[in-house]
Amino acid sequence: MSYPDDRQYTADHEWIAVDGDTARVGITAYAAEALGDVVYLDLPEVGTTLTAGETCGEIESTKSVSDLIAPADGEVTSVNQEAVDAPETVNADPYEQGWLYTLRVASLPENLLDAAGYGALVEGQGA
Repeated sequence: MSYPDDRQYTADHEWIAVDGDTARVGITAYAAEALGDVVYLDLPEVGTTLTAGETCGEIESTKSVSDLIAPADGEVTSVNQEAVDAPETVNADPYEQGWLYTLRVASLPENLLDAAGYGALVEGQGA
């Protein structure tokens, strides 16, 4: 499995694509595959202030319910309503159409991984 080079990744299997002071957030293909068919998204509301490493929502699949963990500090500026209405989009295209929300970034944690680092992480988890 390959991971786009234009974003950073968390050990919680989420990605963040930063452009200036805004960022788009989603889950990785590895996470989407591990979850199985996504059936419900509980995303943070617009205007919510997030803290990196803290729970900010949930993603439910046919297999389980998993917490969404904020990859950075900031304020939610939009949610992907299309993904909320059709959660299977997250499985079909986790890096483009299946993004979850956007964030006005206040600060990025130092423990974010590049694509190679994330690939090595998931290889170590038996991907």
